[in-house]
Amino acid sequence: MSLDPARRVAVVIPAKNEAERVAATVRAARAIMRVDLVIVVDDGSTDETQHVARNAGAAVVRHSVNRGKASALETGAAVVAMRDIDNRPPRHLLFIDADLGESAVACNDLVAAVLAGKTDLAIAVLPPQAGAGGRGLVVTKARRAIERFTGWQPVAPLSGQRCITREAYQAAVPLSRGWGVETGMSIDVLRAGFTVQEIPCDLQHRPTGNDMSGQLHRAGQYRDVILAAAKRRIGGTRIPSAVLQRAASHQQPGLPYSLSHSGER
Repeated sequence: MSLDPARRVAVVIPAKNEAERVAATVRAARAIMRVDLVIVVDDGSTDETQHVARNAGAAVVRHSVNRGKASALETGAAVVAMRDIDNRPPRHLLFIDADLGESAVACNDLVAAVLAGKTDLAIAVLPPQAGAGGRGLVVTKARRAIERFTGWQPVAPLSGQRCITREAYQAAVPLSRGWGVETGMSIDVLRAGFTVQEIPCDLQHRPTGNDMSGQLHRAGQYRDVILAAAKRRIGGTRIPSAVLQRAASHQQPGLPYSLSHSGER
């Protein structure tokens, strides 16, 4: 399927105290195909993040206090919508972390898949990160939550590097609070009938270690994943188990996944 020649992409980068790395990330993001707008949402930084990002070529929006990742993503997407050009298709969204540095250009593969119409949500699978800690408890919890609601078994359920169509994004808002944003987004997009695909990307970012800060971070992630799943258990579209089983039986690693693969939506 050929790329849509009229479609452009906006990059949204949530950032807090990332003055050391955000400039390289912005410059790499600007080199990704079809990107004509890079938005950095400074989420309550106490360093020079906003000025460094602006000098690197990003449009910067600042939260005076830290509101969390989901709020930063929503702010960035709202700014993109305000900057869309009349009589042209709305930009797709590429969400990336601020600490990717020069490796952010590898997100080009996510953009290519969405522009080609292969998937509505492309998610990066990163290679093993040197220095990463943890025992995979949060990843396992997120994976099981997504599987419970959609039948899909993702490799990287917590990956924040995501290219998404505007239509699929609208199905995912309001985003889950805190660190549950990726889990909630995957569930909501699939339950709305859209397609998701994981794509290996050679990305490098600052890993979360095993020190006290890292352990507290993972504890917060675990809490927010549980809350995202609980919210969707209470509300939202309930998919019959037979539909989930049929869709899951068609899953192939690395290929697009959709509930419509079961023959029903």
